[in-house]
Amino acid sequence: MSAETPAADPGQFTRRRLQFRAWRGTRPFWAGLLVLLSGFPIMYFPYAHLQVGHLTLAMSTTAGAGSLIIGVLLVVLGVSLWFQKHVRTFAGVAAILLGLVSLPVSNFGGFIVGFLLALVGGAMAVSWAPGVPAAPESAPETGTGQAAASGSWLEKDSDAGTVNESNDLSGTSPANGANGRHSAG
Repeated sequence: MSAETPAADPGQFTRRRLQFRAWRGTRPFWAGLLVLLSGFPIMYFPYAHLQVGHLTLAMSTTAGAGSLIIGVLLVVLGVSLWFQKHVRTFAGVAAILLGLVSLPVSNFGGFIVGFLLALVGGAMAVSWAPGVPAAPESAPETGTGQAAASGSWLEKDSDAGTVNESNDLSGTSPANGANGRHSAG
C-alpha cells in the first residue's frame, strides 16, 4: 500500500455503528436506558423465589400487581424516551414519581436498585436538552466602507439604496417603523 491508495470503504458494521452513534446523540439515550432497566428489578422481585442454600425465600407481596404495573410503565417510559424525544420532561417526571411509588409497593423499589435507576434516569431525562447545531463559520468580510465595518444585521445596500432586513413578515419589526404595532387603518 502506498500513500496514494484510496481508503477502503467502511464495512457494514462500521456504517451501522456510526448510524447508531448519530441516532443516539440526538435523543436522551442513556436516560431511556436507565429508566428501562429500572423496571426489571421492580417487576422481578415481587414474583421471585430466591434460593438461599436449601431455603426457598418467596418475595411475593400483596401489591404484586402494582409492582408489575410500575415496572411495565417504567419500561414503556424508557422506550418512549428513545423514540419520542419530545416527551422527555413528562417521561422523566413520571419515572421519578414511579420510582418513588415503588419504594412502598415493590420491596423497597426492587431492593433500591430499580428505585435508584428510575431516579437517576428520570433526572437525566428532565435535564436533557437537544444540542444546538454548530454555527457555520463566517468568512472574513472583504470590503471597505462603513456598511462592511459596522457588521449590523440592518445594513444599507449601496447599489439599490434599500434596507436589507431579516425575513420578518409580521410587520412588527422596529426597523420598518411599525414600532411593534399593526396599522389598523
